[in-house]
Amino acid sequence: MSTDAWNSAPRTDDGPSPYGAVRPDNRVRPYGDTTDDGMVQLSFTLPLPHGPLAEGAALQLARRMGMERPMVVHSKAVGGTDFSFFVVYGAVTHAVDLDQVVVTERDYPLLAAKDADAAVRDRLGRRLVVLGACIGTDAHTVGIDAILNIKGFAGEKGLEYYKQMRVLNLGAQVPVGELVRRARSERADAVLVSQAVTQRDAHLTNVRELSAELRAEFAEHERPLLVVGGPRFDPDSAAALGADRIFGRGTTPGDVASYLVHALAPAAPPVAAAVLEGVR
Repeated sequence: MSTDAWNSAPRTDDGPSPYGAVRPDNRVRPYGDTTDDGMVQLSFTLPLPHGPLAEGAALQLARRMGMERPMVVHSKAVGGTDFSFFVVYGAVTHAVDLDQVVVTERDYPLLAAKDADAAVRDRLGRRLVVLGACIGTDAHTVGIDAILNIKGFAGEKGLEYYKQMRVLNLGAQVPVGELVRRARSERADAVLVSQAVTQRDAHLTNVRELSAELRAEFAEHERPLLVVGGPRFDPDSAAALGADRIFGRGTTPGDVASYLVHALAPAAPPVAAAVLEGVR
């Protein structure tokens, strides 16, 4: 959008719209009723019986979190009589500096299944071995099944559909040690782990344990790729957890397949390809 377009767009009673004037900085605030009003909706549970005291505590908590003029718009007793659930609406004073936001961008092309198969066949000369599981006490297989099973997810076929991938789905509640042993016996190129149980950060503990055992079992040059997925993971935390890649909400089988090709069957560098062409 041009500067003229920004300056000619409408303004609100509460100040300039982000589309109505060039901002003096690169900060944004939440939008509720009017631009930059900072309105947000927050839900939480307090260990208090439902009643005036619990509502007062909820409002004080909201104020301490930086909300102005908070309102309890919904509340009810949960878990019998010992807990109360709240939805609070109010304005926050905080803004986000977009220059300070760090996100993990996809650094590889998305490939159709036939193109991924062709890349593996031509560059690797064999099928990729992909091992998948939910580890620890996690029994939620919906995520790993969506990526691996041939029926797939979001209109995309799962990795079992790919001709150049041999996929083994070990299912739910697989002990970390068992998964590492299977990775060794199957000569896995990649281990895919899905974690949905997050109480007491179990998903983080499990991934760190798996990463440590893989590194203890395999030499670095032969260690299978560790790919982790789940709705509560921060994609930027891969290095801290010892994983090679973390996928969050909305990931499709094509996302994962394209990454595996990128990491395990990379294209030849342009210079090397030119040299080879000259040799021919």
